[in-house]
Amino acid sequence: MSGHGWLARLLAIRLGQILFLLVVLSLAAWFAIGLMPGDPIELAIIGDPRLGPEDAARLRALYELDRPLLARWTSWALGVLTGNFGHSRLFARPAIQVLMPALWSSLILVGTSLLLAILLGVAAGALAAARPVYAGAVQTVALMGQAMPSFWLGMMAIILFAVTLGWLPAGGLPDEQGLVPALRYLVLPLATLAFSHLAAYARHSAAAFRDTLREPWITSARARGASENRLLWAHALPNASVPLLTLAAIDAGALVGGALVTETLFARPGMGKLLYDSIMGNDYNLALLALMLVAAVTMLATLAADLLQLWIDPRLSASVG
Repeated sequence: MSGHGWLARLLAIRLGQILFLLVVLSLAAWFAIGLMPGDPIELAIIGDPRLGPEDAARLRALYELDRPLLARWTSWALGVLTGNFGHSRLFARPAIQVLMPALWSSLILVGTSLLLAILLGVAAGALAAARPVYAGAVQTVALMGQAMPSFWLGMMAIILFAVTLGWLPAGGLPDEQGLVPALRYLVLPLATLAFSHLAAYARHSAAAFRDTLREPWITSARARGASENRLLWAHALPNASVPLLTLAAIDAGALVGGALVTETLFARPGMGKLLYDSIMGNDYNLALLALMLVAAVTMLATLAADLLQLWIDPRLSASVG
């Protein structure tokens, strides 16, 4: 396909697929939540005996629980398209007001941990590929990161650094404002998540670097006198990064999906805990808004990774055009 026609075709196809999948996912999730046992209005009546049958009917009408599931989903979808994200029944606030603080908290924690894991993982993989003597140590660290459950690693970190040594807080958020208190409360959950993610990037980058460094053009560049550092970072890294982009795109969903286990263990409010609470509390508006945000970011990140791969290696455009 001539010019940039293949790019326009790719964008049109992928954006159409994303829109279709978001509609299907929202509909499936809406029915899944709606068919869960437990009526939120009945639970509210049990929790507050002062509520009578008239109050229950008024609440059902207010939250449209007296309408069929499909009609309620249609109303919700039309509201989202017009910028009306609905009200959170669980928190008695507009859903977007509940979502944004949790999203910001997860972006700080999960985003920083993923960035740290990518940087350290790629550096470790490059070291293992360029210096085979260190390959065993890198492989051992990667296996440890994959074998250790994040909750166990977090508990060990709390016992050692918070309880035994008293260097860092065990969890929660700081009472005082400022960068230093915020960082002290961020260190343990950040290290826990980063170590868990580091393993995959270390192993994938080591394999990608090894394959790239064996290419004939790398041998030719080495024969022309290129230094090992230049071969590694200027020549091998762009090609080795192609499979790593796919891995990073998959992890992008965690940026807005939060980390339920880590956030719960360290008592940090975030998207993971918010998603769990909204689903268990039958809070349709909040749960669907959070789920659609996670799905949309994941699919858009995958599209961005594909475009970056095409930019790094234009030969891949032949499979699109």
